Amino acid sequence: MEDKAKIIFGNEISDKDFRKACKKKAKFIKKFGDDSSVEYRFNDQENEVLSPIGVRNLILTDDGETEFDEKGIIVGNIRMGYGHYRISMAIASAAHALGYVPYWLDMNSYPESTATKLISYQNDLYSMGSRLSQKISLFNKLVWEPLNSEGFRKLTYNSADQKNAELMVPLINGLPKDIPFIATHVWPAQAAVHAGFSRVVNVIPDNWPMALHLAEGSIHTVQTPSSFVGYKNLRGMDKKRILKPMPKGSLFYVGHYVDHELVDNIEDDCMERLARLKNGEPRRFLLSIGGAGAQQKLFEEIIRHLVPEIKKGKATLFVNVGDHGDVWESIASHIPEADECAVRHTDDWNEAKEFTEGTDIDGLHVFSNKNIFPAVYLTNLLMRKSDVLITKPSELSFYPIPKIMIHRVGGHEAWGAVRAAETGDGTYELDKTDEVVAMIDRFISDGELLLSMCSNIKKAKDSGIYNGAYEAVNLAVQK
Repeated sequence: MEDKAKIIFGNEISDKDFRKACKKKAKFIKKFGDDSSVEYRFNDQENEVLSPIGVRNLILTDDGETEFDEKGIIVGNIRMGYGHYRISMAIASAAHALGYVPYWLDMNSYPESTATKLISYQNDLYSMGSRLSQKISLFNKLVWEPLNSEGFRKLTYNSADQKNAELMVPLINGLPKDIPFIATHVWPAQAAVHAGFSRVVNVIPDNWPMALHLAEGSIHTVQTPSSFVGYKNLRGMDKKRILKPMPKGSLFYVGHYVDHELVDNIEDDCMERLARLKNGEPRRFLLSIGGAGAQQKLFEEIIRHLVPEIKKGKATLFVNVGDHGDVWESIASHIPEADECAVRHTDDWNEAKEFTEGTDIDGLHVFSNKNIFPAVYLTNLLMRKSDVLITKPSELSFYPIPKIMIHRVGGHEAWGAVRAAETGDGTYELDKTDEVVAMIDRFISDGELLLSMCSNIKKAKDSGIYNGAYEAVNLAVQK
């Protein structure tokens, strides 16, 4: 049988690089152990936060095994930042809307397994790199930007990941192989292919083709036409040769991965934004802080700039710090006037949800939750109540809400802002703080940008640009 780390889409990896990949796997076995003889069994339970979209968590058990619904779909993911969880929620939401039962498999949540130990280790390294990149400009220029734009782009990187994914197989080996498996990170996709699942969909994030995201043997989906062309030709994944392309039927452009509740309510949400604009109500901004907790200095400048506008009744600000409650404590210590006028919503999912359903939501509101599910999903609820989302060009670049795109964290994110700007539902990437605050002022004083973006969002919906989650599910369930 052909080793997936030796030949990738017909492109042979050199003996030197293949040996390097094998050595890396051996190193991880020594560090985290080999659980290939362990039989993992799962039961399922209701996800209390995501129960409205039918999500059931898969949990390890010593007692019996879950009986999967005949219309069940496994959503395989990892907790790495918030982006991959966000895509998973979009897939689960679309699956539920289409009549399927989404089973949530976070391969970073079973600490007794080698898979989780390996993923957690790499996740911690990535989070540390993200934070350092925002604190040390030289590290960002010489290490982080090149790694995220070119290092992860190399085909040899995928070779190493394929060997590492072999260590993740034991965790999922006992699951039924005929159930559709939709992966929102490449590692679950690679593990599912290695384990022998018959229908694996590899949902690729971002808008910059990288070999990191390849899982040969799966069906690959991308969010943009430019990604389709780039991945099809494995663009730039080997600087010394022209690579053989991905074969027909292995790659599909499906559109942006967006939750059903957001797509279904685009017209109503845009109509409410325009009504607030017409009535002269405060402009509502949503600042969503990412899972790595980076960019705090920039967030502070944004909040410091908005506090006077909030006090004058010209702006409303929602700040979701997710499970990084310490970030707000630090911000509050630097901007006490912000904390003095802030209403905190802490570790109370029902209260936060009720807030998003209400009408009296002016002022400054800060949300935090130690539970990762409300930490991520609350941004979805707040988006529907907001006029403008302020975000780095990560996965939120693809969501149907007017967006101010702040500076990226890693070179791979740059093309998310390009996509938002070309779709017309977001600004170009704003590199400097003064550009960001100037754009905020523009949205407060001039309604043309909001009008234009709402119009473009509705056009994009009509053309199917936000249908990626539905299309990924449809590909997974095809016989």
